Order: sequence, then C-alpha cells, then structure tokens
Amino acid sequence: MAEYHLKAPLTEEDVCKLKLGDIVYISGEAFTCRSRLQKYIFDEGNTLPFSTADRNVLIHNGPIVVKEDGKWRLVSFMPTSSIRFEKWGAKSVDEWNLRMIVGKTTMGDETAKMMKEKKCVHVSPRSVSPNLWIDSIEVQDVYLYDELGRIEAAWFFKLNDIGPFIVDIDTEGNNYFDALDVEIAKRRETSMEELGIEHDFEFTKLY
Repeated sequence: MAEYHLKAPLTEEDVCKLKLGDIVYISGEAFTCRSRLQKYIFDEGNTLPFSTADRNVLIHNGPIVVKEDGKWRLVSFMPTSSIRFEKWGAKSVDEWNLRMIVGKTTMGDETAKMMKEKKCVHVSPRSVSPNLWIDSIEVQDVYLYDELGRIEAAWFFKLNDIGPFIVDIDTEGNNYFDALDVEIAKRRETSMEELGIEHDFEFTKLY
C-alpha cells in the first residue's frame, strides 16, 4: 500500500500508478455532482455549462453552502454513495473525461469497464469526519443553481490536500470491495464452523 498526494487536474500517469488499497490525498480543482445534474445532462439532453477539460475530478456530493457578505461559505461536506449513480457512471467518465470520482462505497461493472478504457479511478473516504475538511476546501463558483437547487447544483471547489481516500476501483477495472467480499465470505465460513453453526442457519425474524 502506497500513499500519494495528487494535484488536479490529474494526468493519465497520475491515476495509472494507483493500486487498490493505496491512500490518496487530493489538491486542486474539482466539481460536485449528484443524480439531478446527471439526469439533467444525460437524460434530458441539456448541455453542461462548463468545461471539464481542466477539472477532471468529480465528487459525488451535495454540500451545505451558505452565502455571507456576498461570498459562499462551506458549512458541511461529505461525499455520498456513488453506487446510487451507476446509471450514469460510464457516461460521466466518458463524456466528461474524468480521471477520478470521489464518493463513498464504490461503483458497478459498467463504470469500472469505462474507467479501465478511459483510465479513471474511484476513491472513497477512509474514516474521516467531513468537518475536518471544511478549512481545506474553497468554494470557487456554482453552476445550475437556479435550475437544480442548492444541493444538486454543480459546485466548483479548490481542494487543499484533503483525504485520506482509499482507491477502490483502479484503472484496470479492479474493485477493492469485490476482493474484500471474497475474504469476508471465507472468514464467515470459518467462524461458523468454529462456533458449530449450521449452514442453513437463519436470523431470528422480528416481524
């Protein structure tokens, strides 16, 4: 397991060196995205109102942001579960030329295949309270605020070495949690044998 401190925009070389389980800290420019933004672009046929050529880190996140004295201030920030957006994952990687998606949990097979083709990774937070990041994130701008609302809008952030994140999908399409599931299944089998629990055991039904 290696540790990297990367600065966006990310290059193909940056992400191709990342392996499953590696720890990553991220600096530079990124943008947020949730389901409404992806539906607005991919399902409803609207045009993304900004370029992702030099902003290729996407964060699955609906931040809490308030405006004070004419400036936006970040109040709360935590990546949300990426698997919720699997429907649009491959399109996002392909059409937005992404090098990294930041989000909790992981993503599905179609997104992983596109990540392998386009050289992109997915990373998840590793046991960090979101409030520890507030002072390391600068709000730069917001797009589609009126159309999508405060939570679903695309926020532009400048990150200052936020992390740690763990690489859970690499540029070869390998998934950290797939391997973890196999290991958990093996340990469960061993534990049940040691405890004398039958294989047809069922949990108590409460209702």
